[in-house]
Amino acid sequence: MAVQTPTRTGTTEPQPTRQPPRNGPPWTEKWGGLFFVAPFGVLFAFFLLWPTFSGLWNSFFNTSLAGVQQEFLGLANWREMFGDPAVWDSLQNTLVFTAMSTPPLVIIALVMALLANRKGLLGWFLRFSYFAPFVMPATVVTLIWVWIYQPGFGLVNGLLTAGGSAEIDWLNTENRAMLAVVITTVWWTVGFNFLLYLAALQGIPDQVYEAAAIDGASGRQQLFRITLPLMSRTTGLIVVLQLVASLKIFDQIYLMTDGGPNYATRPIIQYIYENGFTSYRIGYASAISYMFFLVIVIVSIAQFRLFGGRKEAN
Repeated sequence: MAVQTPTRTGTTEPQPTRQPPRNGPPWTEKWGGLFFVAPFGVLFAFFLLWPTFSGLWNSFFNTSLAGVQQEFLGLANWREMFGDPAVWDSLQNTLVFTAMSTPPLVIIALVMALLANRKGLLGWFLRFSYFAPFVMPATVVTLIWVWIYQPGFGLVNGLLTAGGSAEIDWLNTENRAMLAVVITTVWWTVGFNFLLYLAALQGIPDQVYEAAAIDGASGRQQLFRITLPLMSRTTGLIVVLQLVASLKIFDQIYLMTDGGPNYATRPIIQYIYENGFTSYRIGYASAISYMFFLVIVIVSIAQFRLFGGRKEAN
Protein backbone atom coordinates (compact mmCIF):
# COMPACT_ATOMS: atom_id res chain seq x y z
CA MET A 1 0.00 0.00 0.00
CA ALA A 2 1.38 3.41 -1.01
CA VAL A 3 1.50 6.36 1.39
CA GLN A 4 0.19 9.75 0.14
CA THR A 5 2.53 12.68 0.85
CA PRO A 6 1.67 16.34 0.14
CA THR A 7 3.68 18.30 -2.42
CA ARG A 8 4.36 22.04 -2.73
CA THR A 9 1.40 22.46 -5.07
CA GLY A 10 -0.92 20.89 -2.56
CA THR A 11 -1.35 17.63 -4.43
CA THR A 12 -0.29 14.32 -3.08
CA GLU A 13 2.02 11.78 -4.71
CA PRO A 14 2.06 8.13 -3.82
CA GLN A 15 5.26 6.96 -2.14
CA PRO A 16 6.33 3.33 -2.30
CA THR A 17 6.24 1.48 0.94
CA ARG A 18 9.51 0.08 2.31
CA GLN A 19 9.98 -3.62 1.99
CA PRO A 20 10.68 -5.45 5.22
CA PRO A 21 14.36 -6.36 5.65
CA ARG A 22 15.40 -9.85 4.67
CA ASN A 23 16.13 -12.31 7.41
CA GLY A 24 19.56 -13.17 6.01
CA PRO A 25 21.79 -13.09 2.96
CA PRO A 26 20.49 -14.60 -0.24
CA TRP A 27 21.17 -18.25 -0.94
CA THR A 28 23.89 -17.46 -3.48
CA GLU A 29 25.80 -15.39 -0.92
CA LYS A 30 25.38 -17.92 1.87
CA TRP A 31 26.21 -21.12 0.00
CA GLY A 32 27.91 -19.88 -3.14
CA GLY A 33 31.35 -20.37 -1.61
CA LEU A 34 30.77 -24.10 -1.51
CA PHE A 35 30.95 -24.21 -5.29
CA PHE A 36 34.48 -22.79 -5.15
CA VAL A 37 35.75 -25.25 -2.52
CA ALA A 38 33.85 -28.24 -3.92
CA PRO A 39 36.64 -29.30 -6.37
CA PHE A 40 39.21 -29.30 -3.58
CA GLY A 41 36.79 -31.10 -1.26
CA VAL A 42 36.23 -33.85 -3.81
CA LEU A 43 39.97 -34.32 -4.39
CA PHE A 44 40.66 -34.19 -0.64
CA ALA A 45 38.06 -36.87 0.06
CA PHE A 46 39.16 -39.06 -2.86
CA PHE A 47 42.93 -38.90 -2.38
CA LEU A 48 43.20 -38.53 1.43
CA LEU A 49 40.08 -39.41 3.39
CA TRP A 50 39.15 -42.51 1.40
CA PRO A 51 42.71 -43.99 1.39
CA THR A 52 42.98 -43.26 5.12
CA PHE A 53 39.86 -45.17 6.09
CA SER A 54 40.48 -47.83 3.44
CA GLY A 55 43.94 -48.54 4.86
CA LEU A 56 42.57 -48.81 8.38
CA TRP A 57 39.88 -51.19 7.13
CA ASN A 58 42.47 -53.33 5.34
CA SER A 59 44.47 -53.72 8.55
CA PHE A 60 41.72 -56.00 9.88
CA PHE A 61 41.70 -58.25 6.80
CA ASN A 62 44.03 -60.63 5.02
CA THR A 63 44.27 -58.25 2.08
CA SER A 64 46.83 -59.23 -0.56
CA LEU A 65 47.99 -58.08 -3.96
CA ALA A 66 48.45 -61.67 -5.06
CA GLY A 67 44.74 -62.24 -5.67
CA VAL A 68 44.09 -64.05 -2.37
CA GLN A 69 40.50 -63.80 -1.21
CA GLN A 70 40.03 -61.12 1.41
CA GLU A 71 39.49 -62.74 4.82
CA PHE A 72 38.52 -60.99 8.04
CA LEU A 73 41.24 -61.47 10.69
CA GLY A 74 40.17 -59.04 13.39
CA LEU A 75 43.20 -57.95 15.41
CA ALA A 76 45.45 -60.74 14.14
CA ASN A 77 47.60 -58.37 12.05
CA TRP A 78 48.00 -56.04 15.02
CA ARG A 79 48.96 -58.88 17.36
CA GLU A 80 51.50 -60.14 14.85
CA MET A 81 52.91 -56.64 14.49
CA PHE A 82 53.51 -56.23 18.24
CA GLY A 83 55.29 -59.57 18.31
CA ASP A 84 57.42 -58.98 15.21
CA PRO A 85 61.00 -58.01 16.19
CA ALA A 86 61.67 -56.65 12.70
CA VAL A 87 59.03 -53.96 13.28
CA TRP A 88 60.74 -52.67 16.40
CA ASP A 89 64.23 -52.94 14.92
CA SER A 90 63.19 -50.87 11.91
CA LEU A 91 61.39 -48.39 14.18
CA GLN A 92 64.55 -48.10 16.29
CA ASN A 93 66.61 -47.41 13.16
CA THR A 94 64.13 -44.68 12.21
CA LEU A 95 64.34 -43.06 15.65
CA VAL A 96 68.15 -43.27 15.63
CA PHE A 97 68.27 -41.58 12.24
CA THR A 98 65.88 -38.87 13.48
CA ALA A 99 67.96 -38.23 16.59
CA MET A 100 71.17 -38.04 14.57
CA SER A 101 69.89 -35.87 11.72
CA THR A 102 67.55 -33.35 13.36
CA PRO A 103 70.05 -31.35 15.50
CA PRO A 104 72.58 -30.69 12.69
CA LEU A 105 69.79 -29.89 10.22
CA VAL A 106 68.56 -27.18 12.60
CA ILE A 107 71.88 -25.81 13.86
CA ILE A 108 73.71 -25.83 10.52
CA ALA A 109 70.73 -24.19 8.82
CA LEU A 110 70.81 -21.37 11.38
CA VAL A 111 74.55 -20.82 10.91
CA MET A 112 74.14 -20.80 7.13
CA ALA A 113 71.32 -18.25 7.35
CA LEU A 114 73.43 -15.97 9.55
CA LEU A 115 76.29 -16.16 7.04
CA ALA A 116 74.09 -15.57 3.99
CA ASN A 117 72.03 -12.73 5.48
CA ARG A 118 74.03 -10.00 3.79
CA LYS A 119 73.74 -7.83 0.72
CA GLY A 120 75.88 -7.93 -2.37
CA LEU A 121 77.31 -10.62 -4.58
CA LEU A 122 78.67 -12.70 -1.71
CA GLY A 123 75.25 -12.97 -0.08
CA TRP A 124 73.67 -14.02 -3.38
CA PHE A 125 76.37 -16.63 -3.98
CA LEU A 126 75.98 -18.10 -0.48
CA ARG A 127 72.20 -18.29 -0.80
CA PHE A 128 72.47 -20.02 -4.15
CA SER A 129 75.14 -22.46 -2.94
CA TYR A 130 73.28 -23.41 0.23
CA PHE A 131 69.91 -24.01 -1.41
CA ALA A 132 71.06 -25.64 -4.68
CA PRO A 133 71.43 -29.23 -3.35
CA PHE A 134 67.83 -29.22 -2.10
CA VAL A 135 66.41 -29.09 -5.63
CA MET A 136 68.36 -32.15 -6.77
CA PRO A 137 66.45 -35.45 -7.02
CA ALA A 138 67.18 -38.25 -4.58
CA THR A 139 68.67 -40.50 -7.26
CA VAL A 140 71.29 -37.95 -8.26
CA VAL A 141 72.19 -37.14 -4.65
CA THR A 142 72.61 -40.76 -3.65
CA LEU A 143 74.64 -41.56 -6.78
CA ILE A 144 77.05 -38.71 -5.96
CA TRP A 145 77.48 -39.76 -2.35
CA VAL A 146 77.84 -43.46 -3.13
CA TRP A 147 80.81 -42.50 -5.31
CA ILE A 148 82.17 -40.29 -2.54
CA TYR A 149 81.99 -43.13 -0.01
CA GLN A 150 83.45 -45.80 -2.33
CA PRO A 151 86.65 -47.52 -1.14
CA GLY A 152 89.64 -47.11 -3.40
CA PHE A 153 88.62 -44.05 -5.43
CA GLY A 154 86.09 -42.27 -3.21
CA LEU A 155 86.78 -38.74 -2.01
CA VAL A 156 86.31 -39.51 1.71
CA ASN A 157 88.62 -42.53 1.70
CA GLY A 158 91.09 -40.61 -0.43
CA LEU A 159 91.31 -37.95 2.29
CA LEU A 160 91.65 -40.62 4.96
CA THR A 161 94.51 -42.38 3.19
CA ALA A 162 96.20 -39.06 2.47
CA GLY A 163 96.15 -38.38 6.21
CA GLY A 164 97.62 -41.77 7.04
CA SER A 165 94.37 -43.48 8.12
CA ALA A 166 92.92 -46.72 6.81
CA GLU A 167 90.04 -46.82 4.38
CA ILE A 168 86.48 -47.38 5.67
CA ASP A 169 83.78 -49.21 3.79
CA TRP A 170 81.16 -46.69 4.89
CA LEU A 171 78.04 -48.19 3.36
CA ASN A 172 78.82 -51.81 4.25
CA THR A 173 79.80 -51.36 7.89
CA GLU A 174 76.99 -51.59 10.44
CA ASN A 175 78.22 -48.88 12.78
CA ARG A 176 79.13 -46.46 9.95
CA ALA A 177 76.34 -46.85 7.39
CA MET A 178 73.77 -44.82 9.33
CA LEU A 179 76.28 -42.00 9.85
CA ALA A 180 76.99 -41.96 6.13
CA VAL A 181 73.28 -41.65 5.34
CA VAL A 182 72.89 -38.85 7.91
CA ILE A 183 75.75 -36.85 6.36
CA THR A 184 74.20 -37.25 2.92
CA THR A 185 70.79 -36.17 4.21
CA VAL A 186 72.17 -33.08 5.95
CA TRP A 187 74.01 -31.97 2.80
CA TRP A 188 70.93 -32.57 0.68
CA THR A 189 68.04 -31.19 2.75
CA VAL A 190 69.52 -28.47 4.96
CA GLY A 191 68.70 -25.89 2.29
CA PHE A 192 64.99 -25.92 3.11
CA ASN A 193 65.56 -25.11 6.80
CA PHE A 194 68.13 -22.52 5.75
CA LEU A 195 65.51 -20.81 3.58
CA LEU A 196 63.04 -20.61 6.48
CA TYR A 197 65.67 -19.16 8.79
CA LEU A 198 66.79 -16.66 6.16
CA ALA A 199 63.22 -15.44 5.68
CA ALA A 200 62.86 -15.01 9.44
CA LEU A 201 66.13 -13.07 9.63
CA GLN A 202 65.12 -10.73 6.84
CA GLY A 203 61.85 -10.07 8.67
CA ILE A 204 63.63 -8.53 11.69
CA PRO A 205 63.72 -4.70 11.31
CA ASP A 206 67.15 -3.10 11.00
CA GLN A 207 66.09 -0.45 13.51
CA VAL A 208 66.20 -3.07 16.27
CA TYR A 209 69.88 -3.75 15.66
CA GLU A 210 70.64 -0.05 15.24
CA ALA A 211 69.06 0.73 18.60
CA ALA A 212 70.97 -2.11 20.23
CA ALA A 213 74.25 -0.90 18.73
CA ILE A 214 73.61 2.60 20.04
CA ASP A 215 73.08 1.12 23.50
CA GLY A 216 76.44 -0.61 23.23
CA ALA A 217 75.33 -4.17 22.53
CA SER A 218 77.99 -6.33 20.91
CA GLY A 219 77.39 -8.70 18.04
CA ARG A 220 77.25 -11.65 20.42
CA GLN A 221 74.68 -9.91 22.61
CA GLN A 222 72.57 -9.00 19.58
CA LEU A 223 72.62 -12.64 18.45
CA PHE A 224 71.54 -14.18 21.76
CA ARG A 225 69.23 -11.40 22.98
CA ILE A 226 67.63 -10.20 19.75
CA THR A 227 68.06 -12.58 16.83
CA LEU A 228 67.49 -15.94 18.47
CA PRO A 229 64.54 -14.86 20.68
CA LEU A 230 62.78 -13.23 17.73
CA MET A 231 63.21 -16.42 15.68
CA SER A 232 61.95 -18.78 18.39
CA ARG A 233 58.70 -19.47 16.53
CA THR A 234 60.60 -20.21 13.34
CA THR A 235 62.86 -22.57 15.26
CA GLY A 236 59.85 -24.38 16.67
CA LEU A 237 58.34 -24.74 13.22
CA ILE A 238 61.60 -26.05 11.75
CA VAL A 239 62.07 -28.59 14.55
CA VAL A 240 58.55 -29.97 14.11
CA LEU A 241 58.83 -30.15 10.32
CA GLN A 242 62.27 -31.73 10.51
CA LEU A 243 61.23 -34.37 13.02
CA VAL A 244 58.32 -35.43 10.83
CA ALA A 245 60.51 -35.44 7.71
CA SER A 246 63.26 -37.49 9.40
CA LEU A 247 60.74 -40.01 10.72
CA LYS A 248 59.58 -40.57 7.14
CA ILE A 249 63.06 -41.40 5.86
CA PHE A 250 63.07 -43.86 2.96
CA ASP A 251 64.53 -42.65 -0.36
CA GLN A 252 68.20 -42.18 0.41
CA ILE A 253 68.47 -45.28 2.62
CA TYR A 254 66.73 -47.46 0.05
CA LEU A 255 69.00 -46.21 -2.74
CA MET A 256 72.28 -46.16 -0.81
CA THR A 257 72.16 -49.22 1.45
CA ASP A 258 68.82 -50.95 0.76
CA GLY A 259 68.44 -51.19 4.54
CA GLY A 260 71.77 -52.97 5.03
CA PRO A 261 74.18 -54.07 6.08
CA ASN A 262 72.33 -56.76 8.04
CA TYR A 263 69.24 -54.48 8.25
CA ALA A 264 71.23 -51.96 10.31
CA THR A 265 69.76 -49.00 8.41
CA ARG A 266 66.35 -50.33 7.34
CA PRO A 267 63.69 -47.76 8.33
CA ILE A 268 60.16 -48.72 9.18
CA ILE A 269 58.76 -47.30 5.94
CA GLN A 270 60.99 -49.67 3.99
CA TYR A 271 59.72 -52.57 6.09
CA ILE A 272 56.14 -51.48 5.34
CA TYR A 273 57.02 -51.35 1.65
CA GLU A 274 58.59 -54.82 1.74
CA ASN A 275 55.53 -56.34 3.40
CA GLY A 276 53.04 -54.59 1.13
CA PHE A 277 54.71 -54.77 -2.28
CA THR A 278 57.25 -57.58 -1.94
CA SER A 279 55.43 -60.05 0.29
CA TYR A 280 52.03 -58.78 -0.96
CA ARG A 281 50.63 -58.52 2.59
CA ILE A 282 48.68 -55.29 2.32
CA GLY A 283 46.69 -55.92 5.50
CA TYR A 284 49.79 -56.45 7.65
CA ALA A 285 51.55 -53.47 6.06
CA SER A 286 48.49 -51.32 6.80
CA ALA A 287 48.60 -52.28 10.49
CA ILE A 288 52.29 -51.28 10.72
CA SER A 289 51.53 -48.04 8.88
CA TYR A 290 48.90 -46.96 11.37
CA MET A 291 51.11 -47.81 14.32
CA PHE A 292 53.81 -45.62 12.79
CA PHE A 293 51.23 -42.91 12.12
CA LEU A 294 50.41 -42.86 15.85
CA VAL A 295 54.12 -42.48 16.63
CA ILE A 296 54.35 -39.43 14.35
CA VAL A 297 51.22 -37.92 15.92
CA ILE A 298 52.61 -38.39 19.44
CA VAL A 299 55.97 -36.83 18.52
CA SER A 300 54.25 -33.87 16.83
CA ILE A 301 51.95 -33.23 19.79
CA ALA A 302 54.89 -33.42 22.19
CA GLN A 303 56.81 -30.85 20.14
CA PHE A 304 53.86 -28.48 19.92
CA ARG A 305 53.34 -28.70 23.68
CA LEU A 306 57.04 -28.16 24.32
CA PHE A 307 57.32 -25.02 22.19
CA GLY A 308 53.88 -23.81 23.28
CA GLY A 309 54.98 -24.01 26.91
CA ARG A 310 58.12 -22.03 26.11
CA LYS A 311 56.06 -19.28 24.45
CA GLU A 312 53.78 -19.04 27.50
CA ALA A 313 56.82 -18.87 29.77
CA ASN A 314 58.32 -16.09 27.66
